[in-house]
Amino acid sequence: MNGKRILLIVGGGIAAFKVPQLIRLIRAEGASVTPVLTQAGAQFTTAMTLSVLAGEAVHDSLWNIAAEAEIGHIQLSRKADLVVVVPATADLLAKMAHGLADDLASTLLLATDKRVLVAPAMNVRMWNHPATQRNLRVLRNDGILFVGPEEGDMACGEYGAGRMSEPEAILEAIREELAPQPLKLLPEAQVRTGALSGRHVIVTSGPTHEPIDPVRYIANRSSGAQGTAIAAALRDMGARVSFVTGPAEIAPPEGVEVIRVQTARQMRDAVEAALPADAAVMAAAVADWRIRNSSAKKMKKDGSGKAPVLEMTENPDILAWISRADERRPRLVVGFAAETNDVLAHATDKRLRKGCDWIVANDVSEGTGIMGGSENAVTVITDDGAEEWPRMAKDAVARRLAQKIAGAIA
Repeated sequence: MNGKRILLIVGGGIAAFKVPQLIRLIRAEGASVTPVLTQAGAQFTTAMTLSVLAGEAVHDSLWNIAAEAEIGHIQLSRKADLVVVVPATADLLAKMAHGLADDLASTLLLATDKRVLVAPAMNVRMWNHPATQRNLRVLRNDGILFVGPEEGDMACGEYGAGRMSEPEAILEAIREELAPQPLKLLPEAQVRTGALSGRHVIVTSGPTHEPIDPVRYIANRSSGAQGTAIAAALRDMGARVSFVTGPAEIAPPEGVEVIRVQTARQMRDAVEAALPADAAVMAAAVADWRIRNSSAKKMKKDGSGKAPVLEMTENPDILAWISRADERRPRLVVGFAAETNDVLAHATDKRLRKGCDWIVANDVSEGTGIMGGSENAVTVITDDGAEEWPRMAKDAVARRLAQKIAGAIA
């Protein structure tokens, strides 16, 4: 992030109190921050605070004569490497979805030609309202990037989805967006470019993070490399790809709709919102369980030497749900099975239990180097039996799988 420029738009919500810490974290990475303070945001934090921490002047008005003499809102919107909206309130998201531009922040968002990352924050009922959900679908289709929101206690006393992600999580999302883009996968000779033109495929990828408290979570070692490669291969064959990704180590491919999530429940909701689709490739390593009694505050040692008791509850089974969905079920549902023993038996059983069409199974036991590595060795299990593929690079696995998918739905 060293040398990168962030245009930080501060919306009007209680979560704005986290913005100063986010600015500190961004600057510690060597990036610069140009703050834009909305009128509503000024009710929760001050221009002086933001200016001192950012080391730059705060922009808060579209009617600044000196700045607008040089069309300041255009200059601000184009000089940044990334535009970040924190907190992204329901009002700001609605303005973005409908292309409104009645103040500096909304005008910048409409004028920018750079990627935009938003961190939503609002009451759970506002988040779940049909109007907000419609706006989210529009924004995702427009390519807007999301981090959060999380589930947790609200300032209003309610509990649920709508709590803004912590500054550390937002920083990680910024890092991912500013990281060098992955190698664009070009189809090999045997891949029929355009074979999936006009088809819509949902791909899930990466791990999910299930919060224990604001700084700790349950996850696994999935890097997201295989899911990312699959999305790129399907894109290269002409498919429209909805890429639902957890907090992966690998940046998402260009040319796909990126939907960022953190938890299993968010991933399930994102997959549902992306339907209908011709195929679904469920490559994400979704956590089977989450913490029932996750804490809204960092858990501290109490001196007793006793570890806290974490109550577990089962997460939604996304693969089983989409495999048994109503008329919106994709024609082809592909699941993944990462096993450490009896791979073929466990994967075959999983395909039958979940109801999916195919299972892509692999051995991720210690010593294979598969989990988090650059290569994979898979067996594709279908109604016709088990098809074992040799060990190869993950992008080669992705191209071969994309070709097989094209043969099934093209």
